[in-house]
Amino acid sequence: MSRSPSSLRPRKKPVQPRAVETYAWILEAAAQILEAQGIGAFNTNLVAERAGVSIGSLYQYFPGKDALLVALMRREKARFGEDAAAARDAPDGHAALAHLVSAAVRHQFERPELARLIDIEEARPEVQQEVESASDFRGLLRAALDHADLPPQPEREIAIDDVAALVRLLVDSAGARGESDAQRLERRVLGAILGYLGALPGADGR
Repeated sequence: MSRSPSSLRPRKKPVQPRAVETYAWILEAAAQILEAQGIGAFNTNLVAERAGVSIGSLYQYFPGKDALLVALMRREKARFGEDAAAARDAPDGHAALAHLVSAAVRHQFERPELARLIDIEEARPEVQQEVESASDFRGLLRAALDHADLPPQPEREIAIDDVAALVRLLVDSAGARGESDAQRLERRVLGAILGYLGALPGADGR
């Protein structure tokens, strides 16, 4: 069912240190409930109990469980974005792409069950609109493709979208299968996107 934007957003953002801590505890409790019991059992009462706060305190910040889920997704996206941002300091495009792939795999494997459930929930169109801005993955890809060691892309924005989709599809699929060899997955994903970009050794185009 489609939700209005207001039902997917926090009622307020914490400012005082104690409120910030409470907000963080609520989000972490939500993550733990999802990991332990799945989306079917997820509700605000369970989260409040796990966080050690009253349901009234939870509702001060979140109008319902959908807003709580979106806030958790934004937290995870932001954490991924902070890790991925180091790609801007890479010496060349190959290194930048390798860092982005490594960050994506690391994020998937740190808490695989949480990542898997978030991937499913994030597929809802109204949720995508709310969480997309929490990380700048496409901006980081754009910066990586600016490096001279990568072949120029005639349709650059399409290439960026395609590479982002490739990374997500391969990493999410590996997570759904329960893969645990991060290095092997990184090599596979990096090889796929370099092949798409015509950047593998000896390649002369796509």
